[in-house]
Amino acid sequence: MTGLFDTHAHFDGSEEEIRAEVERAKAAGVTRIMAVGGSEKLNKTASLFDIRAIGWDRDAAGVPAPELDYSGASAVGEIGLDYHYSPETRKEQLELFSSQLEKARSLGLPVVIHTREADGDTIAALKEIPSRGIIHCFTGTPGFCRALLDLGFYISISGIVTFRFADNVRESALAVPDDRILIETDSPYLAPVPMRGNANEPAYLVHTARFLAELRKTPFEDFAALTSKNAMEALGCSE
Repeated sequence: MTGLFDTHAHFDGSEEEIRAEVERAKAAGVTRIMAVGGSEKLNKTASLFDIRAIGWDRDAAGVPAPELDYSGASAVGEIGLDYHYSPETRKEQLELFSSQLEKARSLGLPVVIHTREADGDTIAALKEIPSRGIIHCFTGTPGFCRALLDLGFYISISGIVTFRFADNVRESALAVPDDRILIETDSPYLAPVPMRGNANEPAYLVHTARFLAELRKTPFEDFAALTSKNAMEALGCSE
């Protein structure tokens, strides 16, 4: 079986708990995981992984933050904009997002972007500061998806695609070309059906992968192979 690649997982437990999650993931067929930062605690635990993203997310907007050690990072992230929960910090979020895009460009690294109810500002920022990388946990419209694809981004689909009222995510997932689609858990959030109600973890990626393979009418092994290949290319990882 081709191993799955979880392109977005957060870890905030002890090192022992993290090791146990990784072992369960391997047993389920998830052979690669990108641990993603965004806060001081998440950046610290992400640093335990060979494949990791380090950065400051929208919750750090307007807050003095220490300089990060990006050495060994595969990407800068997660970064981005969220006007659903924090519209009042729009200005500060935009400033932080732009600075993180510039940091990634200076380091020659891809970015991992969160965007929610901020379509116009996200597109404008990415046109102003040309970047490459991943739009994680995509939940926007198919039109927004196409605009991001036109800018060269990979689109990562989470367990939300399995949710009952996620028709827009399913429509977008069908619109993403084979060479640009990625999969993720965004653990410990958004556990897919049939694991709803549990804390999510990388082992559950198999449920999202099987759902998407069926949705896209692609054999599971082929879908696992193409999403893993895409993730390696998006992050510049070697075999």
